[in-house]
Amino acid sequence: MADKVYPSSKPATNGGAATNPAFPASKAQLYGATRPAYHPQPYRKRTRRSCCCACFVWVTVIIVSLLILAAIAGAAIYIIYRPHRPSYDVSGLKISSLNITSNSQLTTNINLNITAKNPNKKLVFIYGPSTISIATEKDEIVLGNGLLPSFVHGTKNTTLLKVTIASSGQQLDDTSAGSLKTELKSKNGVGLKLKLETKVKVKMGGLKTPKVKIRVTCDGIKATVPSGKTATTASVSDARCKVDLRFKIWKWTF
Repeated sequence: MADKVYPSSKPATNGGAATNPAFPASKAQLYGATRPAYHPQPYRKRTRRSCCCACFVWVTVIIVSLLILAAIAGAAIYIIYRPHRPSYDVSGLKISSLNITSNSQLTTNINLNITAKNPNKKLVFIYGPSTISIATEKDEIVLGNGLLPSFVHGTKNTTLLKVTIASSGQQLDDTSAGSLKTELKSKNGVGLKLKLETKVKVKMGGLKTPKVKIRVTCDGIKATVPSGKTATTASVSDARCKVDLRFKIWKWTF
């Protein structure tokens, strides 16, 4: 009786070679036949980058638009109101007393007149209290101080300001006292300059700006000391005043 022979593998189907793995099969062979190949996906940053770029573009557009609108508004305000600084002139100065005692104490009494002009047709200046001091031009020795009250400077208005500059028993150092005595004895008189400081608001229609500082300096004044009780009048023909004022309307400075 002949022995039966069993083949070790299944015959090929449709003319193809046998594909069954040899036994025992490995895990890689078992799972690799049915599981698709895994390809890791790259981390997506394009969405975040595109959002950041879009936000940056919009912010830039908004800022540029606001700057353009501000420039247009500032130009319109300047064209409509034509803002100009006020002007000041020393219209008179009389010295009633200017004495230095033997122990270097200074006593002064000076009457000062200042003319303030507002050249604007549509702007009103609202001044706070003003401090005024007079000093010598050469050594800047302060001769006295005065105070002006608050006032409103209307449009196209000229206002005369009167103030008394005085000091009583002001102690000077030896150097300043000696220098001032020499100047007072000069035939050409003593050169004086004054400084006015205050704060001012600008009223433009129904709008008022915040208070800003203003400084007025005047020089070119020549004065002589009275020899008796009669006051002497200083020469103010060469006096020149400089106004340092920058007022803001919203965010625009003029």
